Amino acid sequence: MFSLRILVSQKSRIILTILGMSLCISLMLFLAGIYKGVADGSVEYIRHNDADLWILQKSSNNILRGTSILPYILTNKIVEQKEVESVSPVLLLLTTVKRRNNFATLFLAGYPKGNKYGGPPEIVEGKNVENDNEIVLDKAFASKMRYKIGDSVRVQDSKLLLVGLSSGTNAFVIQYGFTTLKRASKLLGFPGIVTTFIVKLKPNSNRSDAAEKLKTALPNTSIFDQGTFLKNNITETESGILPIFYSIAGLGGIVLTVILSLILSINILEKRKDMAVMKAMGAPKYFLPMLVLNQAMIISAVSIIISLFIYFPMVNLIEMVSPEVSAKITVYQVILISILIMIMSLISSMISINKLRNIYPLEVFQ
Repeated sequence: MFSLRILVSQKSRIILTILGMSLCISLMLFLAGIYKGVADGSVEYIRHNDADLWILQKSSNNILRGTSILPYILTNKIVEQKEVESVSPVLLLLTTVKRRNNFATLFLAGYPKGNKYGGPPEIVEGKNVENDNEIVLDKAFASKMRYKIGDSVRVQDSKLLLVGLSSGTNAFVIQYGFTTLKRASKLLGFPGIVTTFIVKLKPNSNRSDAAEKLKTALPNTSIFDQGTFLKNNITETESGILPIFYSIAGLGGIVLTVILSLILSINILEKRKDMAVMKAMGAPKYFLPMLVLNQAMIISAVSIIISLFIYFPMVNLIEMVSPEVSAKITVYQVILISILIMIMSLISSMISINKLRNIYPLEVFQ
C-alpha cells in the first residue's frame, strides 16, 4: 500500500505525529470522561432520591446553584395532605472541614435519621448515620483528606465520627457529606430551617393534583416532580461546565487538525516529483487525492488506538493523585469522539489536497 510506504519512509516524523495526535485525543476523551463523571456525581443524589415531589422556596428550581430557605414547621402542613405518604425535610449547607492544617469545603446534607429519602445514594464502606454525632463522607473526599472509618471529622467546631463512605456523591468541584438534620441545624446555627422537602405520595395518587393542593397549602413555595427537578439540576450542571469543556476540546481538535494538515502537506511537497511522474503516466484524477486521504485515515486510526492505551493508565494516575477527579468514559463517547477525529482528518486531507493542484506533469522534465 503506497500510502503506508510514504508514511513509513519518515519513521521519526510519523511517530511524533501519531504521539502528538494521540495525546490530543486522550485529552478529548479525558474531558468527555470528566463531564460524564461530574454530570453523574452532581445529580446522582437527586436521581437516587426517587421521590414524587420536591418542595423548595418560591423562585428556586434547583439545589446545586440556587438558594432555598423554608421553615421546618411546614412539615405538618405537608403530612396533612391525604395524598402524602411520607416527607423528608433536608437541610443542605456548604460547610468547612478541617484536617490538621488543611481546610476543605463540604456540601453537607442533613436529613431525618432512618428516613428513606435525603441520605447517600450508596454506602460503599461502613454504615449510614444513626445518631447526631456521626457523619458519612464521599469516598473521594475522604481519600483526599486521608480519612478512614472511625476517624473524627472536625466540621466547623464539632467533631463527628466517620461511620461510612458513599459513592455517587462526587461533583468534582465539591463533594457531599451526610449527617442528621438535628446536627446540620446545629451547625447552621439557625434551628427550624430546611432547604427542601422530599415528598413521597401514596400509591395511585395523582401527582399533578397533589402538587396543586400543596401549592395552595404552601403559597410561597415551588413544587417540582422528580423528572422536572432532575432536569433543572442537570441544566445547571451543564451551564456551568459545558462551555469550558467544549472550549478546551475544541482547541484540542484545532491543534489536531493543524498537526495533521502540516504533516500531509510536508509529505506532498517531499513526494512532489513522484506525484508529478504519476500524473505524467496518466494516473486517475482520484488517485492522488485518495493517496492523501488514506494517509490521513491511517494516522488517525492508529492515533485513536494508541490514545485508548494512554487514556486508562493516565486516568488511574490522575485519580491516585487527585481522588476527587472522577472520569467515566462510555463506549458511546469513544465512538462519537472517534467519528469526530475522522471528520477532522477528512478536513485536514482536503486542506492538503489543494497543494496537488500546483503539481504539473511537466515538472518531471525539469
